[in-house]
Amino acid sequence: MRLVSLNLNGIRSAVSKGLIPWVESMSIDCMGVQELKAQLGDLTEPMRVIDGMTGHFHCAVKKGYSGVGLYGRVEPSEVLIGLGKADVDGEFDDEGRYVEARYDRPGRKLSVISCYFPSGSSGDERQQAKFRFLDRMAPHLRALKAEREFILVGDVNIAHREVDLKNWKGNLKNSGFLPEERAWMSALLDDIGLVDVYRSLEPDATDAGYTWWSARGQAWAKNVGWRIDYHLATPATAALARATSVYKDQRFSDHAPLVVDYDISL
Repeated sequence: MRLVSLNLNGIRSAVSKGLIPWVESMSIDCMGVQELKAQLGDLTEPMRVIDGMTGHFHCAVKKGYSGVGLYGRVEPSEVLIGLGKADVDGEFDDEGRYVEARYDRPGRKLSVISCYFPSGSSGDERQQAKFRFLDRMAPHLRALKAEREFILVGDVNIAHREVDLKNWKGNLKNSGFLPEERAWMSALLDDIGLVDVYRSLEPDATDAGYTWWSARGQAWAKNVGWRIDYHLATPATAALARATSVYKDQRFSDHAPLVVDYDISL
């Protein structure tokens, strides 16, 4: 299975930049996308089904904001839209941040999840919202891991280690590289026991792993990037990952597609 994660920064914008022909050329089996910036009614048929992959979407209540999608060639056993009970007051389900497809077979329970974590870069109010989201996601993923295998793909908006961004010293007090965020990621990997699949396959990668570049200061041209897009998997499933890459030959948004090949059939 070839599984891709990509923050689109607007599905209509990404399609105008050649997203669909690229997908058709890549032999993708499943693709999680984030930041749709669209309502269901805005999605044309070519956006709903790409290269034979049917999409399932969680759109934000607010127009032109957030939203996630998950495309697949195989019809899921079940699709869950939103975090449900894990999002106690519906704050983040209103923002369209989580869609989970379940592929259950005799002797196997497997989920693929597309998730868009909040950014706190616009100010303290959104940073506090990000912390609330992290507080809800950790127990949700712990409980999910206890009952099934899964791969969560998405824009986590956290660079975990110094090697995961170019100017780490200058970002120690900035959202996305705060000590509390990095500690949350460490706990997810060390305490809950999930695997950062890209890092497991490419333990020494630095700038080759960057997936996002600011629009400021010629960051793309100078490759001043961050690795904030992930595949986070349960250990047995992560062990089936065989190869990974970040596609940079063509740009569809301010993020680059993260591609991982797994020895898995849905």
